[in-house]
Amino acid sequence: MLRRLYDWTMEKAAHRHAAWWLAAFAFMEASFFPVPPHPLLGLMCLAEPKKAIRFSMIATLASVAGGLLGYAIGHFAFEAFGEAMLRALHLYDSFPKAACYLREYGAEIIVVKGATPIPFKLLTITAGFIGMNLLVFIGASVISRSISFMIVGVLFRLFGAPIKAFIDKYLGLVTVGFVALIIAGFLAIAFLGGGSEQTSEKCASATMATLR
Repeated sequence: MLRRLYDWTMEKAAHRHAAWWLAAFAFMEASFFPVPPHPLLGLMCLAEPKKAIRFSMIATLASVAGGLLGYAIGHFAFEAFGEAMLRALHLYDSFPKAACYLREYGAEIIVVKGATPIPFKLLTITAGFIGMNLLVFIGASVISRSISFMIVGVLFRLFGAPIKAFIDKYLGLVTVGFVALIIAGFLAIAFLGGGSEQTSEKCASATMATLR
């Protein structure tokens, strides 16, 4: 079953409209969609390694544009539907802490996010809610999304054929390894959270009441 799903996804990733689907996923994920575009990006790069950089640029630019929508939701429509959206995405409890860290560290948090599995939409909506400087937000988002997507493109452009051959042969092993990396990423965030002890304690106790 895993092999059939892999082959089917590879076929779709090579479809002539795949780039538009990638842009749509990246845009929506940055503001309200729960599914990240990284699996589609990776498979598209596998299907056509020579276009890996192009695919990564599409994902980066679309995600930054989607981040602006998330910013607008947080800034102009948080009470109207932004709050309900975060609740539906199970991110509401993390929102006060994210707002606290963004106020303390600003763009640094958004940039660092690029190397972590923290949902980008949480930071874009939060940045709009606290009124973060828009130009700073855009600049930090470009760097963050480049870290998240462009590294994938460069690696697949340089090593696409050998990587694809390995995955084709050892799909089960690669799947287990990918899951292990995701778990390791969350553990790293839990044990290596940045910031001073004082700031960490302050943000850990942040609530919606302290933000308003």
